[in-house]
Amino acid sequence: QVQLVESGGGSVQAGGSLRLSCAASGSTNSLCMAWFRQAPGKDREGLAQIDTDGNTNYAAPMEGRFTISRDNGMNTLYLQINDLKPEDTAMYYCAAEEDYGGTLDLVEYEYHTWGQGTRVTVSS
Repeated sequence: QVQLVESGGGSVQAGGSLRLSCAASGSTNSLCMAWFRQAPGKDREGLAQIDTDGNTNYAAPMEGRFTISRDNGMNTLYLQINDLKPEDTAMYYCAAEEDYGGTLDLVEYEYHTWGQGTRVTVSS
């Protein structure tokens, strides 16, 4: 089972951009990967996922400002976030699950390997 380590979070002003990275300790070739976030006092929510073929799926509110991508050669997952808003303040997590060819829902219980998270704080 791979280990996942997120990076790239920080404190930014509204309107700015960040690129989050998630480095895996082993090969990601067979993994469906996703980004989630959890704001204080709220449930963890799915943002975007990408399968082994590079097909992407976004939660509806995230389309347009969020872009998920992967580099299997680097065993790394990325999340580009543009036009950051104060409501994007949260802990951001990457997650992975073996891609057996089925369709994973973008929900927490579908993923069993998680990173420790990287914090994003957006000020107005």
